[in-house]
Amino acid sequence: MTVEEKLQHFYDVAMGEAKKEAEAMLNEHQEKLNTQLEQHKQDKLRQAEQDIKTEIDNAKREVNKALSAQQLVIKRDWSRKQTELKDKLFNEVKDMLETFMASADYEPYLAEKIMEAHKIAAGQEIHIFVTAADQTRIPSLVSRTGIPVEVSEEAFIGGIKAIIPDKNILIDYSFLDSFITLRKEFTFDGGIQHE
Repeated sequence: MTVEEKLQHFYDVAMGEAKKEAEAMLNEHQEKLNTQLEQHKQDKLRQAEQDIKTEIDNAKREVNKALSAQQLVIKRDWSRKQTELKDKLFNEVKDMLETFMASADYEPYLAEKIMEAHKIAAGQEIHIFVTAADQTRIPSLVSRTGIPVEVSEEAFIGGIKAIIPDKNILIDYSFLDSFITLRKEFTFDGGIQHE
């Protein structure tokens, strides 16, 4: 074998080995790149899923916030409407009370309440009061019941009030306190439960 042939053989062997090593390194590098690419894809997919989840959560929060704001507006409107209806209803009730107080049935009603209060007193001292608006009815009430009646210094809407001093009892058959209590405690019940 000549020197040139030996050199050629050495060159061929060295080049073959270098190609094999380069190919092995290239394959190893390609595998690492493929692994990194796969890892990168998975990371990006996870990040995208997390971003989507975050956006969905944000959207839900925004929807809930808007819904809460709308519910608050509806509650305010509902409350305002209830107040309007309650005012209208109790204005009608007040008108009906005034109509009753102007009717022929009112004086017998007062006499009945005076007798009830007198019965509660059971013979003890009792002071019976009517409102200043009913002052003109006192002679007729005294004539009907035989019980003295006074004009109250306290203003109230119709009916009577009585005091039994010995028992420290106040009997309140006035319309005002009943009217105020009813107005205060009145609620609109409705819906499936109350129909």
